[in-house]
Amino acid sequence: MNSPSLKHEGWLYGLAFLIALALRFIALGASPLTDSEATLALQSLALARGESPLLAPQSAYILFTAVLFAIMESANFLARFLPALAGSMLVFAPYFFREKIHPRPALILAFLFVFDPGLVALSRQANGTMLAVTFLLFAWGMWNQKRLIPTGIFAGLALLSGPSLWAGLLTLGITHLFIRGMKPKTTDSPESLILESPTSESPVRRAESVEASNLQPQSSNPPILESPAPNPQSPISSLQSQFSNPQLLVSFLATLLLCGTLFFLAPNGLSAALASLPAYLKGWVAWEGVAPSRMILTILFYELLGILLAALAIFRAARANGKRAKRLIIWLGTALLLAVFYRQPAALAWVIIPLLALAASELSRAFEIRRAEYSEVGIVTLAILILLIYISFTVSNLALNPVSQPATLPLVGTVDNPPLAVLISSFAILLVCIALVALGWSARIARLGATIALTAYIGLYTLATAWGASGLRYPDGFELWMTDSKPVQADLLLASVKDISEFSLGHDQSQPVLVVGIDSPALAWVLRNHSVKVVSALDPQTSPPLFITPVMDNPGLPAAYRGQDFTWRAQPQWKIARSIDWLSWIVFRTLPAESETIILWARDDLFPDARSSGQP
Repeated sequence: MNSPSLKHEGWLYGLAFLIALALRFIALGASPLTDSEATLALQSLALARGESPLLAPQSAYILFTAVLFAIMESANFLARFLPALAGSMLVFAPYFFREKIHPRPALILAFLFVFDPGLVALSRQANGTMLAVTFLLFAWGMWNQKRLIPTGIFAGLALLSGPSLWAGLLTLGITHLFIRGMKPKTTDSPESLILESPTSESPVRRAESVEASNLQPQSSNPPILESPAPNPQSPISSLQSQFSNPQLLVSFLATLLLCGTLFFLAPNGLSAALASLPAYLKGWVAWEGVAPSRMILTILFYELLGILLAALAIFRAARANGKRAKRLIIWLGTALLLAVFYRQPAALAWVIIPLLALAASELSRAFEIRRAEYSEVGIVTLAILILLIYISFTVSNLALNPVSQPATLPLVGTVDNPPLAVLISSFAILLVCIALVALGWSARIARLGATIALTAYIGLYTLATAWGASGLRYPDGFELWMTDSKPVQADLLLASVKDISEFSLGHDQSQPVLVVGIDSPALAWVLRNHSVKVVSALDPQTSPPLFITPVMDNPGLPAAYRGQDFTWRAQPQWKIARSIDWLSWIVFRTLPAESETIILWARDDLFPDARSSGQP
């Protein structure tokens, strides 16, 4: 069934794509790469330089980024270019399902993808997570439209994208099994996870057929039992025929072979892609990861708008017995459980997709206001918005002044923490106002006004959170989506190395750098244009021109050295954060952190003043 298209639908999808590009590409290279990002970027750089490094199981990102490095130059912007582009293209994924979920919810879902803080944060990380999400959804959409050649191409690219693909496939597979278990007599195709199943025979028509069969004369001969003939149009046979279609297989294998080996320039890329499944399974038994409580907090703090609208959709589905909503709820619950126990924030990308799908379905029909209710709903919405804005300023004041002096408030008396008392009073006033509107006007007016105001306010919060997740609001802030800390003074360290190199040899990239006892791929990435050698300990008989060590008083080498300390990494203390620390993080993205300091040592004769004074 073809759904009617919206007016200017194509232009609206284009607008969504442009906004997504802006949120994901503005100042993309301003923040230094973390250790996990630098590990993959260094492998791409080695390929671009003609080397043959051992590749991580994220072939698509590594190989395609190597092409960018070879054509242009190695930079933070280009290291994050492909994930940002894939995250921007994700807004077109709902278009492939518009005939089933209808054009209006599909377009709303596209704009929700644009502004979602989690998707923005993951799109600005140098890894294959967003490649896997986008390519898998594109392959699914092409499969839904029976376009087998694009399905094979996107499926091959998804397989090359890394372990995140298997998290999505496991989530969809378990969800499909749950749905089939709920209806054991029917066979659902994988499309039934989101899409509505075909219309079945109505009960009236079924009753008429039964009545007609009862009116037929019964034969005295015993019935002959025959085995049922296979139905060539059954979903299982249809799936088997499509999977064995030569166009699908050839496009899939060609994409896997050509892109997985970078047109046979990097044959080990294909083996790295096949290692993605063991890498994903290893994540279930590895101790590395974040606490499950932090995974839940990540969803709560970044996906408030989706949670609100999805909760309304779940409530509506419970009353109306909506099939599509129930399937999305099963998908959402399965993805959330798997992500929380997998303990990697990137796995939450598969939670965001069904969460926003539920939110889009609710947002397309939740605010149906009668013409006679416009004024009343508008007044209630405006009043609640003013109260919510006042509450936000009170929260900011509490974060700025966590320790305040006792004060005397009217009708209350002396309180130890006046901002906290004002905050509690503001919430009480908000609830009283909603109750008075429900009693004085109607419960419907109070519900619509509160829902619209809360949705608008949380929408603004989501936009601000997406801006903060991009690193544009607080460049040195801590985000829950990052598993490792980013370098703090990488630019200052690199500038110092360049200055000393230019002072001594006349070129800012000529001096080699020795890294002693520091395991940091991010440091090797910052110094990638220099000759870098990593050792575990200093040789006391040598006098290298430049070397970097952890904190020490004296290197103990034959030559004299000058040292400058730099704050390299700041690890936020999530586990010991207090409630007031979390409040400060919500407002300013700051937390108590444990800093790692390193020292850049430069031989004394490299400086112009030492050479002019004749020092050895």
